[in-house]
Amino acid sequence: MALLRMVGLGEHAMDLPANLSNGQQQAAAIARSLATDPPIIVADEPTGNLDSRSADVVIRVFQELAAQGKTILIVTHDPSLTSRTDRTIIIADGEIIDPIVAGALPSLDHGHMLQATHELQRKRYGPGEIIIRQGELVNGFYMIGSGQAEVWNGHPTLPIAQLSRNQFFGEVELFGGEEAIATVRAGTSPVELGILSRDRFAALMQESPATASLLTSVADVRRRENLALSQPGGSR
Repeated sequence: MALLRMVGLGEHAMDLPANLSNGQQQAAAIARSLATDPPIIVADEPTGNLDSRSADVVIRVFQELAAQGKTILIVTHDPSLTSRTDRTIIIADGEIIDPIVAGALPSLDHGHMLQATHELQRKRYGPGEIIIRQGELVNGFYMIGSGQAEVWNGHPTLPIAQLSRNQFFGEVELFGGEEAIATVRAGTSPVELGILSRDRFAALMQESPATASLLTSVADVRRRENLALSQPGGSR
């Protein structure tokens, strides 16, 4: 009865299953799964056949259980559910997508994410270590998995920008075919990067127009900002 009350079914304890809505039946299944007080609960498409209101009830129950210390593993295609989880792992064709790729390039479809995962190079830079040096050729697209990177352009003591998890750099030079417009180095702690080669980056941009459009816009803004800061009197 305590479990039924927890999932909002206390008043329906004596009802037959046929008298319950789909959402209520799902809630009853959750209550049943908790009868042995398991530390981990695995739910396969728990909101797949539910309307939005019933799905919200199920999600709230999961959130309450997680707050109590339970681990909830959910398999789902529902983006409204993944947006409310603490961690999301994307699987394509039976393989796990690298979280650096998924975080930095969410507009890629899963097939292209998987291609990028296969060709991704992971590299770690220590505090203050230079990743890209201004004026040198850039041959990769850099995505931040953890830590922070700093962008420097002339000012001796202040970076012009700080980039963190799920952000990226190198697209300005790859789109423009130019040398590095600024120096990028690791911040005060180590930074973990995922790096795609110039060729793989170009292929992804050709095959994913939505991603190309987004990154082109970012590159244009960054190029203008860098140019403004490079002018005499430019402020930071």
